[in-house]
Order: sequence, then C-alpha cells, then structure tokens
Amino acid sequence: MRRSIVVWSLLAVTLWGGLPRSLTQMLERNKIKPDQVSILIRSTATGKTVASHNTTRSFVPASVMKIYTTYSALLDLGTDFRWPTKLYYTGRFSGGTIQGDLVVEAFGDPTLSSRDLTRIAQRLRTLGIRKITGNMVLDRTFFANSGKVTSGFDRNRYSEYNAMPDALMLNDHMSAFYVQPKNGKIVASKGIPHDEYTIVNRLHATSQACKGKNAWPYVNISTKEGYANVVLTGTISTRCPRRRISKLLTHPHVSFYHAFSDALHRSGIAFNGKMVLGRLPRQARALMVHHSRPLQQIVAKTLKKSNNLYARHIFLLLGAQNFGAPATEEKGARAVAGILSARGVWDRSTRIVNGSGLSRKARTSATALVRVLDDAYKRYKSRWLTSLSIAGKDGTIRKRFRNSVAKGRAWMKTGTLNNAKNIAGYVKGRSGRLYTVAILYNGQERWKGSTLQNQIIEWIVRNK
Repeated sequence: MRRSIVVWSLLAVTLWGGLPRSLTQMLERNKIKPDQVSILIRSTATGKTVASHNTTRSFVPASVMKIYTTYSALLDLGTDFRWPTKLYYTGRFSGGTIQGDLVVEAFGDPTLSSRDLTRIAQRLRTLGIRKITGNMVLDRTFFANSGKVTSGFDRNRYSEYNAMPDALMLNDHMSAFYVQPKNGKIVASKGIPHDEYTIVNRLHATSQACKGKNAWPYVNISTKEGYANVVLTGTISTRCPRRRISKLLTHPHVSFYHAFSDALHRSGIAFNGKMVLGRLPRQARALMVHHSRPLQQIVAKTLKKSNNLYARHIFLLLGAQNFGAPATEEKGARAVAGILSARGVWDRSTRIVNGSGLSRKARTSATALVRVLDDAYKRYKSRWLTSLSIAGKDGTIRKRFRNSVAKGRAWMKTGTLNNAKNIAGYVKGRSGRLYTVAILYNGQERWKGSTLQNQIIEWIVRNK
C-alpha cells in the first residue's frame, strides 16, 4: 500500500510538478490531461511563482492574443491617439457650391458610425456648403483591403466576429434591417438604403402573443457574386415591437457612400454624385477632419467585448505606422514584435497572425502572456487593469463570475475557439495582493477548461 502511494506521488510530481496539490486535485477531478493545459500564476509585484505547468508550451491563444495587439498600440501610439477621417474637395468652392468632388481619405477608424456621418454633414453645412456637383471619391488605400466582407472563419459567416477590416469602416461592418408590424402586416426595411443586398419578406402576421416562435423571424442568407439575398420567414405577432437585426452583408465603404449621401441630404446639402474609388487628388483642398474617440477607450471596448474588428484595425494601423501604407497583416505582425521587443517582453515562439486571435495558426505560451501582462501593469497600472473584463461586472466575464467569490476581484481577457478555452489577466487574493494569471486549455471539451479556470481563479481569491 505504501509503495502504491509513493509511486502515485512520484507520478503526480512528474505530471503536475509545478502545481500545489490543491490545483492538481482540480485537474484530476476535471479529468484534464497534462498536455491539454498550461498554467502560470505569479505575484504581479514580486514575480514570485505560485503555480506553473507547461508554461513554455505553445497553445492556440484565441482572443487572448488581443493583449499583445492592444498593449503594443498603447505603447506605440499613446493613450490619446485618435483615428482621423479627412474630408477634401476638388474644383471650386463659392456661393455655397462645391463645383467638383467631395473626397474622403480614410485611415481605418473602426468606430465610425452613421451618427458620426450626421455630425460630419452638419459640420460641412456650417462651413457654408449647400451643394456638391461632383462625385464622392473614397480613398481607402491606407489598408491593403482584401475586398472580402466576411472572413468565413466558421459556419457563422454572417456574424459580427467574422467581419473583415477596411480602411473606410462604418457601423462595425454590420448591415441593420428592421422587422415591424404595420397595418396588420409585417414589413421589413433596410436601415441604410443599399444595393448590395436584397430582402425577401415571407413573413406572416398573427395576433397571438409576441413570444416564442412568434417573436423573431427566421433569417436565411445566401450570397452570389458579392451580393447577399436575405430571406425572412416565419410568423410574427402584430403585438411585437420593431425588431433590429444586424448581419454581415455588405462592403463598409459602399454602406458609407449610401449613409453619407443620406446624411448630406438630411443636412440640407444637395448631392447626387456617384461613388468613385481612388486616391486623394494632389489638387484637393482640406475641408475638415473627424477624429475617433481616444485609443484608451477603444482598447477597453476591444478587450472587454473581445471585438475582433477593432483588434484587426489596431493591428493594421500599427503596421502602417511603423512600415508605411498600405497596411498588411505581415506589417502588423512585424510591428507588434518590434514594439514588444523594445520593451524586452516579446517571445519569439509567439506567432501573431491578424491581431485578433481569430486564427488557428496563432500560437503563444503562458510564459509569454504573463511577461507582457506584468509589463503592461507596470506601465499603465489601473488604466490597463480596467481595460480588461471585470469579473461579474462587464465584458466577456460579466455573467461567468456574477455569483462568484471572484466578482470584482479579477480582470481578465478570455479566448474561445473550437478546441480552445483560454483566460489571462489578474486576480486579487484575499490579502489584497495582485497575481498575474494565464490558464490556457486546448482540448475538445471546452467546458472542462472553463470549469478549471473558474476554480483556479476562485482558489486564488480565497487562498492568496
């Protein structure tokens, strides 16, 4: 009997050598294999290791990769950086009329919205513009735009997280359309008049309660030669409020043209020109510059909401800023590696593909993540900490830790793909000390990884 205990103890040391016994018991209870998980926990202040296992092994990181992208951007661009979108005109401007083109030079502001276009149009009117006789020239050359609407990463190709970047973005690349009862019928309408998709309305009305199958339409989407066909079916109650449905359907620069044309008309500026893609003409004269919100705020939304599009735009911006336009993923990867190398925290084993983690080719390790997280906290303290999701309060872990002892005591970035469930960030123990944590799980049963991560984070809160 004693021999069996000794053998088992030696085996446990071999399998889980760097972990406290309480953590190895969690792993054993969850039936997690040693090669499926990587764990590193250490004091943020002192660097003393509390627990370690497989810390240098490369794992598919999923969205925890956004830590590298966003921290690099804050270092390279500063917390107050704002994306510009510049407007120019060609020809003559007199008597309230631009006898020429309106030119928009875009630099990849991922937050540009229809509401912004209304404000921009109003500013143009305050400049005295009442009519534009030419076309709308859109310069998107700051990015090497792929022309794709969706990454097609998985079967949910029309979902927001699959949005592809574009130097001229609008409304997070999403096309909104509406379904609502009207005069006893169910009508469907586009949020922005658009010629890149059609809506086929096969909805039926019912007077029954607005719940269950009578509350939302079934949406079927097919694409051919770049155009989307949206078919709405089902039965909708006439007691339902207006429903807003957003899908990834169109090219954002085309949406920009339609939305901006409409905003100009609503602001009292006559415009009937066409959309023209091209570069900023040399003879163009400046009208105004629209700026995004500060980078600090955009980084927080990127991390808390795990916004892939924002991360990809930040990544491409870094590439263009460091190696010149047009921005490419290759330039972005070089930029991030260079920025973090200058801080002495880049791990050459890390492979960053598009900055968002929406890739099965990306790789990193717990050691690499913790090194960057420690440096980020040292550099920005609470400004960085609060950019991450706060356990039980906001972001991707708002519900996950809502009824947990860890609520309000963990600041984390999550990452999920098929066969990957990861988390990294900081946890405050009961002593008040902060710990830097990375727990990477690559395996088919993702719920095991999630359960283990929750247990370890709660263990830190209770015991450290």
